Amino acid sequence: MKNFSYLANKPIAVLGSGAVGKTLAADSKLAGREVRLYGSKEFAEKSIANLHRTGIVLDGIQRNRDNFKRSGKAFLDLASSDMKEVVKGAGIICVATNAMRHEALFKELIPCLEDGQVIMTFTDNFACLLLRKMMRETGCDKDVIIGGWSSAPFGTREEIINGYRLPHVGVKYRAISLRGAALPHKDSEDFLQASKYLPSMDSVNQGDGPVMGNTILDIDFANVNPVIHVPASVLGVSSMENWSLVYGNAPNSYSMYSHGLCPSICEVQYKFYNEEITIANAIGVSCPDYKYEMFFSRRSVLTQEYMGLDKDGNDNVVFPLNQPSDEGNVGPNSIHHRYFTEDIPVSCKIYHELGEKFNVKTPIIDSMIVIGGAFHGKDYFTESKYSLEYLGIKNLNKEQLLNYLNNGII
Repeated sequence: MKNFSYLANKPIAVLGSGAVGKTLAADSKLAGREVRLYGSKEFAEKSIANLHRTGIVLDGIQRNRDNFKRSGKAFLDLASSDMKEVVKGAGIICVATNAMRHEALFKELIPCLEDGQVIMTFTDNFACLLLRKMMRETGCDKDVIIGGWSSAPFGTREEIINGYRLPHVGVKYRAISLRGAALPHKDSEDFLQASKYLPSMDSVNQGDGPVMGNTILDIDFANVNPVIHVPASVLGVSSMENWSLVYGNAPNSYSMYSHGLCPSICEVQYKFYNEEITIANAIGVSCPDYKYEMFFSRRSVLTQEYMGLDKDGNDNVVFPLNQPSDEGNVGPNSIHHRYFTEDIPVSCKIYHELGEKFNVKTPIIDSMIVIGGAFHGKDYFTESKYSLEYLGIKNLNKEQLLNYLNNGII
């Protein structure tokens, strides 16, 4: 195992200035580290322009079994749309953007990489596969560790008032366990070790600890967003669209968890999950093990991420479907929310193609792609740029794919 003590004295670079990026940056700064935040030129005026003056307020209930909390106003060392300025000399680089922006971000990042850096993607969403492919294509051979996490280390929201983004993030919960792995997998032990030098992972490392997936594909199957968000958002769309206009509730107060979930949708989530398991087994990689009853809660399988399991492997806390709850984050607020525009054309599309490649039928996942595409007037089977070819693994057979995932040989 490598000695990563050098990371303690190096800046942390956070790429992405949305809710997750701002929270990662503020959290790490409040822990006493030097932190730089990158926001793309396209969004810089709205997302980072005034942070040097306002700072970022981090607060929220921060629910977790171990009562870990960190709050305050953080003034970052740098907030810039200059990638080179943000990344130069950094130790850990956190990627915290919507998957659709990964390619553009990586084009800027790759020429700036330095030996010894550790890149962590939150949530991975096939980012590691794309980044390694782009590095090969550009001839980048920097000695870096690249790995991803199954989720962000917290559920967080940026405060927005009538379209105006305030420098304020509210953390709903903090994870006490996350699943992570590197590409290639031979770097995974080092990748998890390096997470001890990212303060935003403190609740995980001081809780039940990170869990090592057996490859980066394991992490992409462990991403709870598609299995939770997609069926609940697609099948609950009428509740969402009627929430204010018909039912008279406050705009942007709809929660897919609190108001959309019901036993029938949870059944679909469970079947979606079983299609993921079947694909993972066909490839020869792992997938988290969730019990059937874990899906029938107003937080679905997410609860164990921040409240843990009991001695029998059951959820410490269950939020019954027959009772109201405000535990869940708000959203989605329209069919243009990332629960639709990211989770369907990215994760669902790749699951579909992996199923085709390894002879696994995916009728539930496919139905979500069809209906979600109908909402947007698109055929995501043909129009989504996310494909096995896009990720650089289309022409690999099972043995070759596993060799690449484990050893980086392609």
